[in-house]
Order: sequence, then structure tokens, then C-alpha cells
Amino acid sequence: MSVSLLLVLAACILVMAILYSSVGHGGASGYIAILALFSLAPAAFKPTALVLNILVSAIATFYFARAGHFSRHLFWPFAATSIPFSFLGGYLSLPTHVYQPLVGIVLLASACRLFLRKYPEATDVIPPPIAAALVVGAALGFLSGLTGVGGGIFLSPLLLLLGWGRVKEVSAVAALFILVNSIAGLLGHIGSLQAMPRYMPILAVAALAGGITGSFFGASRIPASGIVRALSVVLIIAGFKLLFV
Repeated sequence: MSVSLLLVLAACILVMAILYSSVGHGGASGYIAILALFSLAPAAFKPTALVLNILVSAIATFYFARAGHFSRHLFWPFAATSIPFSFLGGYLSLPTHVYQPLVGIVLLASACRLFLRKYPEATDVIPPPIAAALVVGAALGFLSGLTGVGGGIFLSPLLLLLGWGRVKEVSAVAALFILVNSIAGLLGHIGSLQAMPRYMPILAVAALAGGITGSFFGASRIPASGIVRALSVVLIIAGFKLLFV
């Protein structure tokens, strides 16, 4: 890859990291779309996206938790089952021509629902039933490991649409959820690290810079309504990626 093309790729990773981290996400689905557009080897998609996801979601976790938005009571039941199932999903390699379009449609529908509804930060929430959270966590963890995304892209809209968490609380929980599931998914697919491009450090620096910028503004500067709008854009990008890339 030429230097100029590499700089364009890094710039795209930077922008995607800013957008995703502003809502507490790592950006794996966006990175996969970018890597596909730049014609990288498909074998590099999953490990590259997971590594960048880990970096950005770790930063987002720090900023949203420091701002006081994290809720361990909302986090633990989803994470308890998602981590082992994310490891399992990362270990498996299954055909994607069936579930990817279905997931893409779900994400686009969620984006439309979120964009049309209002979510003031002070809205009262209903704690999720433990049994439901455990089942949802397992399903999202498996899907996370299987697809190479951190799972927050599915968890965030679900929590908001069901009224199980406040906007920035959801972003904080999603950030740590993505972090632990990305690590588990990568451990389940550890051999794939050999397929990462040799210029991975440059992409990592771009992702870190974007993660710091987006997380800072998302955690303390952007209002709840802005977070929801940004999340809608993220879901649209991810949905189109799954449908058409």
C-alpha cells in the first residue's frame, strides 16, 4: 500500500473512532467496512477490527466511567454470559450470507426507532430482569465473537428501546461490554493475529487519537439527545456494512 493511500486509510479509521467512541462504542463494524473498501485481505478484517476495538473501547470506558455514567448493576448480568459465548463465537467460523443481512436489517430498524424517539438523560428506567439479561448477554456475546464486533452495537439500542438504561449510562456500559467481549473474541481467534497488516501500528495510533477525542466529548460535552443521534448514525453505518459490504 502506498504512503498516500495508507494516510487516507488512517484518516478514515480516525474519523470512525471519533464517531463510535462518542457513543461508547469501539467501532469494529465501521473498521471492517473501511478495510473492505480498501480491499484488504478478508482474513485481516476480524483481528484488525478486534484490536482497534479493544483500544478504543478501553478509552471510552475510562472517560464515561470517570464522568460518573457507569452502572455495574446494569453491566454485570449481560457480561456474565456474553464473555464465554464471545470466546466461543471467536473460535467458530460460520457462513455469514444468512445472518449478516438479517442483523443489518435489525440495526437499520433500530436506528430509525432511536432517531424518531426522544431520550432525555433524566428519564426513569426499569432494571432489566436478570434472566432476560443473561440470555441476551449470551446471544450478543456469541454474535460479537462470530462477527468480530464488540457487541455494543447491538446492546446499546436494545437497552434504550426497552428503557433499561439512561443514554450516557448505556454508553458507559456498552463501552466496557465491548471491551471484555472483544478481548474474549480475540482470545478465541488468537491465531488470526498473524493476518494483521504490517502497518497496524499506524492504524492503532489513528484509532487511539480518535477514541480519545470522541470519548472526551461524548462523556462530558455532548448532550443525551446528541448521543442518540450519533448512535443512530453508527447503527446506519453498521447496518449498511452488514448488508452491502
